[in-house]
Parts: sequence; structure tokens; C-alpha cells
Amino acid sequence: MSLNGNSFGKALVLTCFGESHGECVGAVVDGCPAGLPISESMVQAELDKRRPGFADVSTPRREEDVAEILSGVFNGFTTGAPICMIVRNRDVDSKPYEIVRTKPRPGHADYAAYVRYGGFNDFRGGGRFSGRMTAAYVMAGAVAKKLLGTINVEVLAHTVQIGRVKLSKEVSFDDIRGNIYGNPVRCADPETASAMRDEILEASAEGDSVGGTVEGLALNVPAGLGDPVFDSLDADIAKMLFDIPAVKGVEFGAGFRSALMKGSENNDPYVLKEGKVVTLTNNAGGILGGISTGMPIVVRVAFKPASSIPKKQKTVDLNRMEETEITLTGRHDPCVVPRAVPVVEACLAFVIADHAVKAGRIPTVLK
Repeated sequence: MSLNGNSFGKALVLTCFGESHGECVGAVVDGCPAGLPISESMVQAELDKRRPGFADVSTPRREEDVAEILSGVFNGFTTGAPICMIVRNRDVDSKPYEIVRTKPRPGHADYAAYVRYGGFNDFRGGGRFSGRMTAAYVMAGAVAKKLLGTINVEVLAHTVQIGRVKLSKEVSFDDIRGNIYGNPVRCADPETASAMRDEILEASAEGDSVGGTVEGLALNVPAGLGDPVFDSLDADIAKMLFDIPAVKGVEFGAGFRSALMKGSENNDPYVLKEGKVVTLTNNAGGILGGISTGMPIVVRVAFKPASSIPKKQKTVDLNRMEETEITLTGRHDPCVVPRAVPVVEACLAFVIADHAVKAGRIPTVLK
């Protein structure tokens, strides 16, 4: 891992680079086995899922996010060399950020970054701390999902809560596969999706924002992935998920509900099904002792409300060192949750792929 916080992974390593309003945002994936079929169109399909500006619940910033593969792929297959992928920043308007550069925006990393880097950091659009950086995660996730497909592992994600509106119906894996990209909030139930959209639009009309929760699922994960104690599978998943801007909570399986259960309720009994060891319930979320159990991995990710809101807020002028007020303009998401769904998918896939390569479940040369 990088000592400077720009890389993640052990066998499959992601290094991301760029800033929100810089020339580009990019990902370098090192350690990918040779012989994996990869194309720009495949990466593009994943990027299109998080693209902004195409629904009334997202920012009007219209980045095309055209994927470019610069290295590591030849004649349609990975070569074993580092894969470098970028998207260029085209639809950039930095003027609103020039106005507030010495007045840290509440809820953002502006002040912390100013202190950490002595004011030399690129503040435009949040710079390195922008949700724009997740384009790199999604590109890396496209490679990881393709790798996991070689061992029949599937990764999904869907919105389960936005503001006060929570998905209360049971939804199947087929519901998630078939419905989430048919509505702007990425919810598997169309009726709940409509209520979630109204929740976002109501907050937006008030000059405010809302948060929510995304659930990630990994199916057919083989038992035995994970290296306790400090490279536990759930610990690594949680770490990468917390590297998504605006994430404030991660739980697996029953999560915080486990604190309200008795052991007899929380334990997952083992049974045999068609000669395979499985559990009757999955309160563990598919991971015990930091190692995959073979049951679906279930993780929920809590996102705070989007910080950029047009309401007047208190802040400090760092030049004058006096209290002042700030009113933000520009193009912002009233809720980051819908566009975070493919990012959660990407991060979950990348960690599992890293562990699968490290454990030898995926060979270094694919045939």
C-alpha cells in the first residue's frame, strides 16, 4: 500500500490520480492477471452508471466521462502490465470556488485539506476530495468485476434508504438486477423509488439535501477469502468503502441490530444443502473471523447528506481570521446516494478480486 494514501490493495493494487477540475481523473490497476478480455466500451458501461447530469435528482454538471485505456491492454486482452485508465474533465466551472477559496464550506474537507497541505491543494470542485474521484474507483471496479466473473462471483448494489424513505419490501436478486437502473434513485422497488425521488426533490426545493443508504451484495463468493488479523476481508471492504466521499457508516449482515439480539438469534446455524455447507440465516453478512463463509456478502453503507447546499451557513474567513457567512452557488447533487450505487459495487468488487488474486483463486495468467 502507498504511504501517501493514493493506493489500495495488496495483490491487485489501485492507484488513483487527478482532481475534480484538473485535466483528468485516472486509475492505475497493477497486478491484474494477463489474458483478461478488457475494452474501453466495457469500462464505459460501468462509468455510464455514475454519470451526472441526466436526472433531476443529480448535479447538472454534464461530464461525458469517456473512458480511455492508455496501457496494459493489447489486442483486447490484459498484458499483465499496469492498466492505466482516464476520463478527462470537460465540463468545468471553477468560478464559484474562487469566490470561497478562503472560506471553508461546512461539511466539506476544505479546512482540513488547507491545514494538511498548507493551502497548496487544488481547491477547485473539492479537488482531490471530490466525489469526482470515484470515477477512478468505477474504472478499477470494471476490471475487478470482469476478473470476478472468471470465478462466477457477481457483485450488485442498490439504494435501500433515502432520507426518511426506506425500502421495506423484500426484493430479490432479480429485482435488483432488473430494476435499479430503470429509475433515477437506483432502488429495486419502483414504488419506493418514486417516494425516494420525491424526498430528494422536496429537500432540493428547500435549498437542502438528504443522505441515505446503499446495500452491496456479492454472490457466489468462495469460502476462505481473507487474511486475519489486519487483512480481514470485512476490514478491507470497510476501508475501501470509507474511502468513498460522504460515507459515514458501514455495517455487515445484521450490523448494529446485532447489539439488540441474543446469541441464539444472531448465530447462523449450519446445514447441508445439495452437499454444500450453508447457513440458514446470514446475520454475519457472509464473513466470520475476517474470512468469507461462502454465503452472500451483505454490506450496507450510510451516506451523509450532500454538503453543498444553497442555504446560508456560518464559516470563517481564513485570511482575516474572522467569522462570516457563506452562500454556495454552482452545480451540486442534492443527494449523492443514487450515483454512489455503482461506486459501492466497484469498491466491493475490487476488494474481493484483490483477495481472490492473493489467495490464488484467480491465476496470474487466464486461458
